[in-house]
This record gives sequence, C-alpha cells and structure tokens, in this order.
Amino acid sequence: MTHGRHSGRVALVTGASRGIGAASARLLASRGMRVVVNYLNNESAANEVVASIRSAGGEAMAVQADVRDAGAVAGMVEQVRAAMGEVEVLVHNALVPFAVTSFEQMSWQELGTKLEEEMRAAFVVTKAVAPGMTAGGYGRIVFMSTGTSRQPREGMIALGTSKAALNQFARYVAQEMGPRGITVNVVAASPVDETSIADVLGDPHRKRQAAQTVLGRMAKPDDVARAVAFYAGEDSGFITGAIAGVNGGGAWD
Repeated sequence: MTHGRHSGRVALVTGASRGIGAASARLLASRGMRVVVNYLNNESAANEVVASIRSAGGEAMAVQADVRDAGAVAGMVEQVRAAMGEVEVLVHNALVPFAVTSFEQMSWQELGTKLEEEMRAAFVVTKAVAPGMTAGGYGRIVFMSTGTSRQPREGMIALGTSKAALNQFARYVAQEMGPRGITVNVVAASPVDETSIADVLGDPHRKRQAAQTVLGRMAKPDDVARAVAFYAGEDSGFITGAIAGVNGGGAWD
C-alpha cells in the first residue's frame, strides 16, 4: 500500500457498500486513508468492501447507520471516534430513494419527501463531522450530486431538484467552513454503470447515455471515485465550493 501525504486520515464514506461509494472507499484506502464503510441494510456487501480493503493492506471498518437519522449518525461518528479518531474526510454518497416520474404524474409527497430526506441527510452528516474537523483545523467534505441538478432529464425531477438544493447547500457550507481549513466540494456524475440507478434505467438508456458523451461510454464507479479522491485529498487544498462534472464531456448547459 502506498502511504504518503494522505497517510492516516480518517475518511467516512456514506452508502459505501456498493457502486460509487465502494469504489471511493477502496481508492481512498489504497491512498493510505483509514476508511469507514457506512451502509444502511447490506451488511454483507459492506463487509466485503472492508475485507477487500484489508486484504490489500488497508485499514477499514463497516458501520451501519441511516444517514437520515441524526441520532444514528451521531452514534456512528462516536463509534468512529472511539476506533479511529475524528472524521477528517467525509464523502457523502448515500442515495436517498426517489420516484422516477413526470411532474404531471408526481405527487407532492414524492417530490417533498425526496427534497426533505436528501437535505436532512446532508445536513445531519455534515453537522456531525464539522465540530471534529473544526477542532483539528482540517477537513475535506465531498458531496455526491448528479448532472440532472443542472440538465433536466425525463422523469428525474425529484432527483434533479433535490441535488440542485444540495449543490447550493455545499457552496454555503464551503463559504462558512473555509476559514477553519475545511473544503467542501461536489462531484456531479452523469448516470454511472454498475450502480442501482443504472439497473433501474436498463440497456436502451445505457446506450443512449453513452452516445451523449464525448468519450462514447458511460461512467464507471472508478471514474467517479478518482474525482472523489482528488477532492478528498491534499491536491485539491485550494479548491472549495466547486462542482466537478464527471460526465465524459456530456453537455450540461
């Protein structure tokens, strides 16, 4: 395992049992971070990620918590503190479920629930780690967003609207946290292959998505993880409040 400037930082990755979260957890661990693999339901998948990190010589632990639940998140951060120390890097990747439907067919409950739960999770997790980062004078916060927060796509109004709110929340937190040595950035990916969303969308959508990129393929979890690792590490120290489009050159605006 290569240590270096990243050595020993404690990184919490929410929703890390599969997809982008798992890829990010493995990459951060390979760069010397001590990684917390948060999961909601899939304990065996989270344990597999931890096992793969350990077998590669890294340090990791799995912790169950619903990131929408402030008490559960506080308990998770406490557990991490006892085992590894303060969380210095937060990658908030956990996906809050959402309805895929048109505005015409959508109920307020479907839109309102996604908005409320998306923002509550981001708020709760950030609140939980901010005091430790502030005390240490160092922090890296990376929020996972989506291209649909800028570029509307059919059926994605709940996801796109809630992630647009997340993007702006990140900018405000970045402004407030900057003087404390904490950076806050957003990685906004186009639809990613080998994830739960890709499974829902199916093959025709995959092909269409690949055709819409300059690079001619869909993103893979590792493509997104590399951008996450950049914002989670030392190389991005003078970047905050940024939104990185990991979209293969697919147009947004």
